[in-house]
Amino acid sequence: FHFSKQLQIISLIHISGPPGYLGPQAAYPGTQAGYAGPQPGYSVPPLGYSGGGPVDFPVQHQPVYNQPGGPAVVPWMPAPPPPSNCPPGLEYLSQIDQILIHQQIEILEVLTSFETNNKYEIKNSLGQRIYFAAEDTDCCTRNCLGASRPFTLRILDNMGREVITLERPLRCTSCCCPCCLQEIEIHAPPGVPVGYVTQNWHPCLPKFTVQNEKREDVLKIVGPCLVCSCCADVDFEIKSLDEENVVGKISKQWTGLVREAFTDADNFGIQFPLDLDVKMKAVMLGACFLIDYMFFERSGNRDERAGIW
Repeated sequence: FHFSKQLQIISLIHISGPPGYLGPQAAYPGTQAGYAGPQPGYSVPPLGYSGGGPVDFPVQHQPVYNQPGGPAVVPWMPAPPPPSNCPPGLEYLSQIDQILIHQQIEILEVLTSFETNNKYEIKNSLGQRIYFAAEDTDCCTRNCLGASRPFTLRILDNMGREVITLERPLRCTSCCCPCCLQEIEIHAPPGVPVGYVTQNWHPCLPKFTVQNEKREDVLKIVGPCLVCSCCADVDFEIKSLDEENVVGKISKQWTGLVREAFTDADNFGIQFPLDLDVKMKAVMLGACFLIDYMFFERSGNRDERAGIW
């Protein structure tokens, strides 16, 4: 009798799990108590998705658990109603006046000095993820040209759709050739240009002109004479065309001595008027990435900035 009773208990444990076990679905945060279901603008991730990037995006990420004491899941920003004449995917920019850009740390790059494709999380001021950006450049170009390399940067929304594409052509990195200065082209959606950021020749200051899809000048960007992020933030001011009024800024944020010295994971903040056209807000993203590669990009442990200041 005792032996058969023990077999029954063992069988129950094998089928239903140990006391307190809630089944395999409980490991997924979306099935826990208090979860109200997908919010507007959110996508339902497939089984095994970690939340580290858009659905179906081929990037490796660490698992994320919504458990007490564990790392919190970074939420995606709910999609607001799209304004009129808004390219698909840019509606996320219509109701914000600040963007945070966090570059991911690449362990292989830190340990071996082998240049890898840059990856970024793009968030709003509340820390909600808006987009995920990843560089698409071949291995030889990255490691031979370093910070001067041409690149394609693809920006994806929470559905994994490519909503913005940034194209930087190969250009001269010296101000001695004013006809071949740096430029980046912004497409939204891919294949449809919405603006350009072009470098202006100046002997002392880093200067850029922000243009719309018709190549008409809209804004100016002016940086400091000495670009150094070793101990403080670095601000590039967004100004009116006459450079009399400051309407925003692009800031390289100091991340601490250890991170600045040993990694290439930079953090940026962009501030602009709330009522700025969403296309120009997307162009500001392109300006920020161009500034990152020109002045703050490193190849492994080597400082190979393309900017001259």
